[in-house]
Amino acid sequence: QVRLVESGGGLVQTGGSLRLSCAASGIIFSENHMAWYRQAPGKERDWVATIQRDGRTFYDQSVKGRTSISRDNAKNTLLLQMSRLKPEDTAVYYCRAQTVDNTFYWGQGTQVTVSS
Repeated sequence: QVRLVESGGGLVQTGGSLRLSCAASGIIFSENHMAWYRQAPGKERDWVATIQRDGRTFYDQSVKGRTSISRDNAKNTLLLQMSRLKPEDTAVYYCRAQTVDNTFYWGQGTQVTVSS
């Protein structure tokens, strides 16, 4: 049974920082591409960042330069360090695993709220 459990969300002021975590189980974590998505109220779920199994990283332009995605394969954990947060970063943040056979798994999400 695959489980992805996000944590680390919360309420933060504009300009603040947060670190989100995603704990994975039931998959061979190191073999997966991992990604963060977010969904603001009334909007579609948008891609934020990806870290491939080889460690290469990619970011959406909206977060580039103030966000860092990383992974700890020994701990089966995906991280997202966000800084200089803006109100428009307010959303539910989800982690996603993409397996080698292109099966996708999602976590339940963690709420990030940035107050102005």
